Amino acid sequence: MTLIKQEDVIQSVADALQFISYYHPLDFIRAMRGAWEKEESPAAKAALTQVLVNSKMCAMGKRPICQDTGIVNVFLTVGMDVQWQADMSVEDMINEGVRRGYTHPDNVLRGSVLTDPDGARSNTKDNTPAVIHTKIVAGDKVDIEIAAKGGGSEAKAKFAMLNPSDDVVDWVLSVVPTMGAGWCPPGLLGVGIGGTPEKAMLLAKESLMEPLDMHELQARGASNHYEEMRLELFEKVNGLGIGAQGLGGLTTVLDVKVKEYPTHAANKPVAVIPNCSATRHVHFELDGSGPAEFVPPDLSEWPDIEFEMGDDVKRVNMDEITPELVQSLKSGDTLLLSGKMLTGRDAAHKKIADLLEKGEPLPVDFTNRFIYYVGPVDPVREEVVGPAGPTTATRMDKFTRMMLEETGLAGMIGKAERGPVAIEAIRDNKAVYMIAVGGAAYLVAKAITKSTLIAFPELGMEAIYEFEVKDMPVTVAVDSTGESVHIQGPKIWSQKIAERIPATAV
Repeated sequence: MTLIKQEDVIQSVADALQFISYYHPLDFIRAMRGAWEKEESPAAKAALTQVLVNSKMCAMGKRPICQDTGIVNVFLTVGMDVQWQADMSVEDMINEGVRRGYTHPDNVLRGSVLTDPDGARSNTKDNTPAVIHTKIVAGDKVDIEIAAKGGGSEAKAKFAMLNPSDDVVDWVLSVVPTMGAGWCPPGLLGVGIGGTPEKAMLLAKESLMEPLDMHELQARGASNHYEEMRLELFEKVNGLGIGAQGLGGLTTVLDVKVKEYPTHAANKPVAVIPNCSATRHVHFELDGSGPAEFVPPDLSEWPDIEFEMGDDVKRVNMDEITPELVQSLKSGDTLLLSGKMLTGRDAAHKKIADLLEKGEPLPVDFTNRFIYYVGPVDPVREEVVGPAGPTTATRMDKFTRMMLEETGLAGMIGKAERGPVAIEAIRDNKAVYMIAVGGAAYLVAKAITKSTLIAFPELGMEAIYEFEVKDMPVTVAVDSTGESVHIQGPKIWSQKIAERIPATAV
């Protein structure tokens, strides 16, 4: 009989969440390094470089890999011979661990969890509650897999009730392009097949906790239908040419995982959930001997690289933005931004829309300014701001025309592609959209020299700030003519990859 103490659970969960906030899993580091080494697309290689440099910086500085420190997913397996020395429920213990982990003064993590999701959407401020899945099994130990899942990748989850005769690979290949780059590839795809709708989704999520072993599988070959599916999907998804950050390249997925479960004769439920380039999870076991211990990866596992801008970089002073300057920027250009920018995302845009509808004055002048779609982590110690990477820009698509035509905004900075509505508005108004690399939040934050709260303080991390930055790296994703690097890049690289297949076969 094993006695599990309440404090051991709480402390282990808190320590795990701190650990995964700044350490990528070792297998993920190795896979990302391999992708970086073989990448031939200059834009994708530059993005992978930023992700890896950021990852090593976070490991050394013990600060979050991404500003989106995730919603906590817990897979809890409890042995039936376990006894508890506790006055809290197991779920309450886990949530107390989440609370401690996210409010640790040395490494404050962003609270992203909101109550009343279709109403007031109030932030719980400590990222509770976690999403907990529990199994009771034979044994005398408690096994915990814990992950911090970013909202950008979660938003791209897909589900379908296929007919029994439908092909799963065909369906996955049809939905991956619709996911865009908001899930910050390269990462993983988890595929769940069977059970019921909710079971298929759970299978897909569970599969993302498994070790990355695609190269081992390729070396030994498939031993069953589901391993054959993994190999086929890995090849064909990478053949889409989406590449790092959707810029076009050789690697879109580092691995594909598949889990299955028996299902009803009339059904074939299928789910796919991506994990992003800020993949964060860890597994530990409690056996009554005390809290879990976590061993950091060796820093030698990261490639010895530095992020350097190429010779063709353009420097832009945001304090002197003119229509002529904006129109001179072309899709694919690499920029270093300096000067003052505004911040704002979903909630701030909604408030701006409400003020404009009422004919009330705005709290800030957006004329000839750039706005950065960001919700940063709170600063600690000497920091001006905590990790401050971009959020998915498509969420602001419906506000884009309003912002460009009614506020005088000149450009936007975010993550991933823009949809047709936003591209049309950018083209019509001769504006510009730029991307910063998702999964490089700590690196981006180092370019921010000052942060001033401007408006909507009640929105917390979604308030409008003015950032002063020095040499913040971005790429022009949509220029004033409507040319989109996220459309052209994958098109070019999917063709290049396709052209290699016959030669390889020979």
